[in-house]
Amino acid sequence: MNIIEVHNLSFRYSQAEVLRNISFKIKTGTFLAVVGPNGVGKSTLLNLLSAGLKPDTGSVKIDGKTIGSYSTKKLAGKIAVVRQEFIPIFSFSVIETVMISRTTHYGQLGFETETDRDIVNEALEVTDTAQFASRLLSNLSAGERQRVFIARALAQQTPILLLDEPTSFLDLKHQVNIYDLLKTTQLKQGKTIIAVTHDINLAAQYCDTILLLASDGRYCYGDAREVLTVEKITDVFGVRIFSGKIRDESFFIPIGKSAKDSEKFGTTQGNI
Repeated sequence: MNIIEVHNLSFRYSQAEVLRNISFKIKTGTFLAVVGPNGVGKSTLLNLLSAGLKPDTGSVKIDGKTIGSYSTKKLAGKIAVVRQEFIPIFSFSVIETVMISRTTHYGQLGFETETDRDIVNEALEVTDTAQFASRLLSNLSAGERQRVFIARALAQQTPILLLDEPTSFLDLKHQVNIYDLLKTTQLKQGKTIIAVTHDINLAAQYCDTILLLASDGRYCYGDAREVLTVEKITDVFGVRIFSGKIRDESFFIPIGKSAKDSEKFGTTQGNI
C-alpha cells in the first residue's frame, strides 16, 4: 500500500523554481533518502510533504487523502518532522522538549500519563540523550540537540518520519547509531522514513529507495542500488567519484584535484 503519493509537484521561490513536476509513490514501511546538490529543493520537498509549504502545482496525498484535507492535529498524528538544527528561543529542558510531542495523545483532561512518560523515557534512552534529561536544551551542543529532536519525533509515535539532515553535527559514532536506530524502527515498527541527506554512503547502506535530485530539474527515483551509481552521482554532483565494494555494499569517495596521487585513480571502481 502507498502511504505517500506525490503527483506532478512543482514549487518556486519568487522567480527561482526548485522543484518541477516531480511524481513518486512511497510504499508503507519504506526508508527513502532524498539526495542531491545544495539548492535543488530537498528541504523544500520535506516542507511540502509536511504541509509546511503549499505546492504551486500538483498534489501530495497521505493515506489516500490530500494533505490539505488534514487538520493540524490529525496531521501531527501521521507525520513527525526533524528539521535542520536551530538554536532554541525558549528555555525548555530536554525532557520537556520531548514531552511536547505527546500533547496530541493526551486524554480529555489534557495531562500526561504514565504511558506518555514511559514513551518519552524510552525515546531518550534509544537516542542516548537520557543523561541530559533535566538540562536546558539551549545548554547542549548542536549534535546533542539534534539527538533530542530525533527523540521527540520518535516519541510522537507517527507512522511517518521526515528528517532533514538527521546526522548533521553528529560524530561518526552517533551518525551510525542514529541510522541503526532509524533502520530498526523501520523494520520492527513498519514506519515510513524519509531522510534528506548529503551522506551518500549512509544512504546506500541503510535506505531501500533513493530520490536523486539534479540542479536542472531532473530527478531519478528507485531502488538504492540502481540510483546510486558512479555515473549518476558524477552527472548530478559534477565531481569525479571512486566507487569501491565491501562484499555487496557500495561506497563512494569524491576525488578532488589536489588529492594525493589522484592521477593514479585510473579506474573509478574497485573491490575490497
